[in-house]
Amino acid sequence: MLNQMELHETDGVKYLTFPALEQYPQLLHSFSTRIGGVSEGEFESLNFRRGDSRENILENYRRICRAVGYDFDGLVASAQDHHTVLRYVTEQEKGVGITKPRDMESVDGLYTDVPGITLVTSYADCVPLYFFDPTKNVIALAHAGWRGTVQRIGEKMTETLCRQFGCSTQDILAAIGPSIGPCCYEVDETVREQVMQHTDLLPEELLAGQGNGKYLLDLWECNRRILVLAGIPDENISVGEVCTKCHPELFFSHRLMGDRRGGMVAMMCLKEAQSLDS
Repeated sequence: MLNQMELHETDGVKYLTFPALEQYPQLLHSFSTRIGGVSEGEFESLNFRRGDSRENILENYRRICRAVGYDFDGLVASAQDHHTVLRYVTEQEKGVGITKPRDMESVDGLYTDVPGITLVTSYADCVPLYFFDPTKNVIALAHAGWRGTVQRIGEKMTETLCRQFGCSTQDILAAIGPSIGPCCYEVDETVREQVMQHTDLLPEELLAGQGNGKYLLDLWECNRRILVLAGIPDENISVGEVCTKCHPELFFSHRLMGDRRGGMVAMMCLKEAQSLDS
């Protein structure tokens, strides 16, 4: 156990999961580490960030798919730019952003009710948000950096699932994955002003002054409060409490390593019927 998540290793590939989500046999989910891939140098070794060779990235995807149980041909990736565009993914999008070119340039959230599709979002300090409604059998991933957080992408995804699929917020399970933690995420006055506008989040509790116009921001708690205010019960929310900057042996961190680094992925899939029967 690494704080509130489980660390697994399969064939040398290390990845994390949430115990609260693992109990559902129809669901696969994971957050990658930097361990178990073929990339070298600044991308060593399980890297999914562009800049590495396409061959290495595809082999890394194949390796994590084998380790967790995803179908490589069912992967669909986001196209993140710190906005709140959400995309419904169908069979037609399989391979987009992985083996097929991106066909949209701004997608920070993916959702689907189609089994066999694996949603993929990318990280190197920002917050991954996982959503699962076991009643409607719907899944979603959202990418929440500070911009996505203050634009309340978690709330927007919750509202979208309820509107599109008739989900009840009481049934939705949510999880907040590894990211830069409140121990390490220093922001400036500009970010503080954005956070302070959200008075319903009690923002003064989310910021710790460090002097010289610098503050430590708790993105985990900020996103948790947004999800609760969106209607998801507190007991339905898991917070990983894993700081990517504090664990360079496991993760790439933009704040620690700068632009010369690799990246991790959050992944989530509804199993197909034959997989459940096997």
